[in-house]
Amino acid sequence: MGSRPQFIDDLARGAQDAAPSAPLDAIDDTALLDAYSRTVIGALERVQQAVVFISVERQLADPRGARRNVGGTGSGFIFTPDGYLLTNSHVVHGATHIVVTLADGARFDADLVGDDPASDLAVLRIGSPEPLPHVELGDSGSLRVGQIAIAVGNPLGLAQTVTTGVVSALGRSLRSTSGRMIYDVIQTDAALNPGNSGGPLINSAGHVIGVNTAIISGAQAISFATAIDTAKWVIMQIFAYGRVRRAYIGVAGTTTPISRRVQRFFELASASGVHVMEIVKGSPAALGGLRTGDRIVAVDGIAVDSVDGLQRTLDASRIDKPVKIAVLRGTQKLDIDVTPVEQTG
Repeated sequence: MGSRPQFIDDLARGAQDAAPSAPLDAIDDTALLDAYSRTVIGALERVQQAVVFISVERQLADPRGARRNVGGTGSGFIFTPDGYLLTNSHVVHGATHIVVTLADGARFDADLVGDDPASDLAVLRIGSPEPLPHVELGDSGSLRVGQIAIAVGNPLGLAQTVTTGVVSALGRSLRSTSGRMIYDVIQTDAALNPGNSGGPLINSAGHVIGVNTAIISGAQAISFATAIDTAKWVIMQIFAYGRVRRAYIGVAGTTTPISRRVQRFFELASASGVHVMEIVKGSPAALGGLRTGDRIVAVDGIAVDSVDGLQRTLDASRIDKPVKIAVLRGTQKLDIDVTPVEQTG
C-alpha cells in the first residue's frame, strides 16, 4: 500500500497536541446543582403564597344572538397587603364575575379596579380582614441577559406550577390584544402555557421582574413577560385615574443606540433614543414637523432612551400642552414643538 496522505498525519499530530497532558480539575456538579436548587427554592418561598388562581365568567352571544356563560382561567399575584392584584387584561377583560383563589385555598370575589388592554395589564382587588401575603416588585431596568428567571402560575389549571430558565433577551416588542405594541418586553425560556398568563416572572432574589404574558404558538422555549417597570407605571395610572391616560403624538419607532461620539458632542444623557419609523398623517407629530428618520432623545428636557421611555414620558400630564421634543436630524440637534392629544381607542 502507498504512504498515508500528509493531511492524515497532520490531523494525528493535531489531536496529540490538543490532548490534555494532565486531567483537568474536577468540577463538583452536585454542589453547583444544589446551589441552583437552593436559589430557586429561596426565591419561590418569597412569592408563592402571593400567587393566585383566577377564574372568570363571561357572557358571549352565539350567532343567533342567544347569550351563554363561558369560563376562563389565569394567574395573578398580590402586590399589596390590602389585596391589590396584578394580572393580564386578557385574563379578565369583559368578565361578568371574577373569583380569586389564594394558595391556601381561600376564595374571594374580586373587583376590577382598572383594565388596560393596550399594555395587557389589569389591577384587581379582593377584600380580606387580614393582611395578605404579597410580592416585592423589582427593577426590570437592571436586568441582564442570562440571569435566572422563574415563572409561577397555573398553566392548564395546574395550580402553583413553577418553571425556570433565564432571561433570553430584552427590549422585545409584542402586540397586545388591542393591537397596540407593548415595548421593552422580556423574553425568557421559562416554559409558559395557557393559564400562566398574569403570573409573576421573578429573579433569584424573589423580586417580580415581569408579568407573564404570551408564548409563540408552535415555538419552543420562547416566552414573553411585560416588564415590571411598565407594570408599575400602569398601576400608578390606574390608581390615579381608574384607567391609563396617554398622550398621543402619532409616531411609530424603535429603540436605537447612539454612538458615544454623538452622545458626547450633543451632551446627551443617554446612549440610546427612539428612531422614528412612521408618522401618522395629520397627527400632532406631523403638524409639529417631526420627520421619519429623526431620533428622539428628550421630551421637555427629560431624556428618552427607549420607546417604552417615550410612552412613559407622554403621560396624562402632557395632554393638550405643548412640549419640546429634542431630536437628532442629520448632523443637527433640534427642538420640535408638538402638542400631544389624548389617545383614544
